Amino acid sequence: MKEIFDILSDECSKKTTQAYSTSFSLATKMLGPSIRQDIYNIYGFVRFADEIVDSFHKYNKEKLFECFERDLQLALDDRISLNPILNSFQNTVHKYNIDRELIQTFMSSMRQDLTKSVYTTVEEFNDYIYGSADVVGLMCLQVFVKGNSEKYDELKNAAMNLGSAFQKVNFLRDIKEDEEILSRTYFPNIDLNTLDEISKEKIILEIEDNFKKGYLGILKLPHEARLGVFVAYKYYRRLLKKLQKTPAAEIRNSRIRVPNIEKIGLLTGSYLKYQLNLVK
Repeated sequence: MKEIFDILSDECSKKTTQAYSTSFSLATKMLGPSIRQDIYNIYGFVRFADEIVDSFHKYNKEKLFECFERDLQLALDDRISLNPILNSFQNTVHKYNIDRELIQTFMSSMRQDLTKSVYTTVEEFNDYIYGSADVVGLMCLQVFVKGNSEKYDELKNAAMNLGSAFQKVNFLRDIKEDEEILSRTYFPNIDLNTLDEISKEKIILEIEDNFKKGYLGILKLPHEARLGVFVAYKYYRRLLKKLQKTPAAEIRNSRIRVPNIEKIGLLTGSYLKYQLNLVK
């Protein structure tokens, strides 16, 4: 029965989230039950596409990506896929009528990672951020508002800013790995050798502005979504603070992390603030 396969597909997306990101998994657990699985499904799809271009170095990445892209299109058209991750994702896409243009834009950005390694202008950088992160935030937002177009339009800018903030924090944290392993430089005119305190602070101020705009949207999210997104926000803010306190030279030589015990503390503190109506 298709229902059994759909249950199995959902479980694969959930397991993928848990395996690849403890922080995102913790945040997703704080979402309301009616939307939680759909965010797992979006994450599973995004993660698989990202892994193809970032991790499968011993394989023909372009061929794998083309197969994944073709299977994605078939899944969306046929409303089924024997790839459980794509099967669960297409269910969510059709359930909330997620804009196909957002999906295509995301895939186009992932395809760029197969060939493009340096982003030299602000325009190029912003376009990549939009395609790799902002549109993912917009896909999640369509789930959060459950098809309410008025609410979606109201929160769209905030969701994009939050997506941008998360992605830029990841880029700053991973600058060493991106350049040494993937030969990529995302920040315009800043590579591993030119990251100094001045350039680091400039990046952080930009991220802080994204966070400020994104937080205003969190306060207006539907009840079922607010706590989970707030937890993710708090985690990335904590990671940014760690990066701010870490000398640029150390960021160039190591990957800064938030230990799991701190993540649990963030979760507990966020939950208490939410329950006490202090998220305002």
